[in-house]
Amino acid sequence: MIRRVLLLCLAAALLPLSPALAQTAVPAPARPVILVGIDGFRADYLERGLTPTLSRLADEGARAEGGMRPSWPSVTFPNFYTLATGLHPDHHGLVNNTMTDADLPGRRFSLGNRAEVMDRVWYDAGEPIWVTAGNAGLRTATLFWPGSEAPIHGVRPTYWLPYEKSVPSLARVNILLAWFSLPEAERPQLATIYFDVLDTAGHEYGPGAPETDAVLVDIDNAVKALVEGLAKQNIDADLVIVADHGMAPVSGERIVFLDDKVAADAFTITGHGSVATLDPAPGRTAEVEAAVLGVSPHMECWRKGEIPARLVYGSNPRIPAIVCLAETGWLIGTHERTDPARIHGGAHGFDNQAPEMRALFIAHGPDIAPGVRLPEMDSVDVQPLLARLLGLTPPRGDGQGADTEAAMAR
Repeated sequence: MIRRVLLLCLAAALLPLSPALAQTAVPAPARPVILVGIDGFRADYLERGLTPTLSRLADEGARAEGGMRPSWPSVTFPNFYTLATGLHPDHHGLVNNTMTDADLPGRRFSLGNRAEVMDRVWYDAGEPIWVTAGNAGLRTATLFWPGSEAPIHGVRPTYWLPYEKSVPSLARVNILLAWFSLPEAERPQLATIYFDVLDTAGHEYGPGAPETDAVLVDIDNAVKALVEGLAKQNIDADLVIVADHGMAPVSGERIVFLDDKVAADAFTITGHGSVATLDPAPGRTAEVEAAVLGVSPHMECWRKGEIPARLVYGSNPRIPAIVCLAETGWLIGTHERTDPARIHGGAHGFDNQAPEMRALFIAHGPDIAPGVRLPEMDSVDVQPLLARLLGLTPPRGDGQGADTEAAMAR
């Protein structure tokens, strides 16, 4: 089955599936820009001595000192969309991996719901970099990047494939290299590639497990294959390598049960885990608020409009009425939804200031200054850097171009 999937993907990689619609042409960038996303790559994984290729790229190029701060909640879809749009989740609309919308009654966005994941309605409040580039007349390619399966603002990448988790890391690199083997006039000028295996290992085994270390080696080998493959094709690219969040160990012994504080029928829970989001049942708001709001052991809860400003969260209508954040390493749930016997390994979504949540950021290439260490960097700063490398003027966002200016070669 896997072999069949790979053959189909490799064949499809040679064909443009849906061209982006150019609106205003800009001069072509001097070289392609490749955005590499590694789900769950905690910043300090780079210090384990298991990633010689990534470590070399970091040493030779620019990196975020101490790691890049993710947006909150520090979970996958919101943060990968933040990396692409330069907007915090509260502003681009992907407020969690699971969410509902009052304007979309009966519908529920979740990572396992392909129909919803591929519907632009969830994404159109933001403009990802591949849409900006496509509208400027540049050729784009996205391989499995969260959000890239939807025709956002009616625009698809020039080259893209539906997400298929079973495709191994090296095969993903080969698909991307196949796109770059096209005639020069057809090659992508902006490309993205996404790896999910490290996040999977971190959840299953925990951030310090030998199984997670083995996946770090696999990821580094995939990046090495990408670098060597581009060199063989004489393609001098700017690489921007990022993660969406880190990972912290969790345990079935560290759970806060909301229904120990208030009756289970008093609220509806949309999300649970490191972040819990809930709406009180009609007529029971005071009861729920009295039970959960404020600081309690291993958890803090707020009304959505009273979340600390540093988290940049709470104004979007998709966010439920009450939001709770667990202490790093703890989880929030209900007895019906959370089985302590199944809680092990690692999790994320915690306070984005926690060192365990810090994410990888590396930039390397001809347009990147060597040996730069960026002292303060947020995930919203990645999209302005990409736009600058491509010679584009992006939509106004939350990122600061000045935060990465030192990374640009003069």
